[in-house]
Amino acid sequence: MSAVAPVRGAAAGDLYRLVVRDLRRELRVVDGLIVNIALPVIIMVVFVYVFGGAISTGSSGLAYIDFVVPAVLLMSGGYGAATTAITIADDMTGGMMDRFRTLPIGGWLVPAGHVLASVLRNVVACGLALAAAVLLGFRPHATLTDWLLVAALLTGYVLAMSSLAAVWGLLVRSTQAAGAFSFVVLFLPYVSDGVVPAETMPDVLRDFAANQPLTPAVATLRSLLLDGVPMGSSGVVAAAWLAGLVALSLPVAAVLFRRRTSS
Repeated sequence: MSAVAPVRGAAAGDLYRLVVRDLRRELRVVDGLIVNIALPVIIMVVFVYVFGGAISTGSSGLAYIDFVVPAVLLMSGGYGAATTAITIADDMTGGMMDRFRTLPIGGWLVPAGHVLASVLRNVVACGLALAAAVLLGFRPHATLTDWLLVAALLTGYVLAMSSLAAVWGLLVRSTQAAGAFSFVVLFLPYVSDGVVPAETMPDVLRDFAANQPLTPAVATLRSLLLDGVPMGSSGVVAAAWLAGLVALSLPVAAVLFRRRTSS
């Protein structure tokens, strides 16, 4: 026990320092910081004021702002989480790994630090998007328990997207290729029941929307934030999707990192 405890303590300290490093790097990149702060607000304004008057919410009967806010929350957090692929690819190709190899730290801590920093950063982005929604007229009716579940779901979603982004950043060989993952994550909410009702889509897209993880996540958020919106099985399905993505992505990222740094 006495030998294990110091090792665990050292790993925790290394992980903390790597997370702080990633967060400080974000603060130094002023244009990226501005985008991270402004993007959730801009997305919310565009959907509410530009699209809101033209889109029907179908059988849900919700006002468009109530209908779209859950999707925009996921969109804001997910897009930022996807940039984890770029930061990892930059470390892998920019010489930082050569420095890390000279330090007595566990290799798995490097991608873990990126993922945890992304979670902290992008849960805040979700909060900014929610604040913008409230300013634009969104009025949630959630209990304290509901808010805790909302926070847990958004954190789980950002964790899942950050983990997938880590895998992608370790697979590609340039930061330009790593950036492509952001467009995939930003596109997914459009092909779900989040931006427009899935019932209005053609058959193929409707089937895809019904069986991708964002649709149950959006339905769960709507139920938690709004009165009278049934949750059904969406909460369990969303949790299973997110847990499965994290459980699959993190080990794959660890294996890819080990292979990239040992070659």
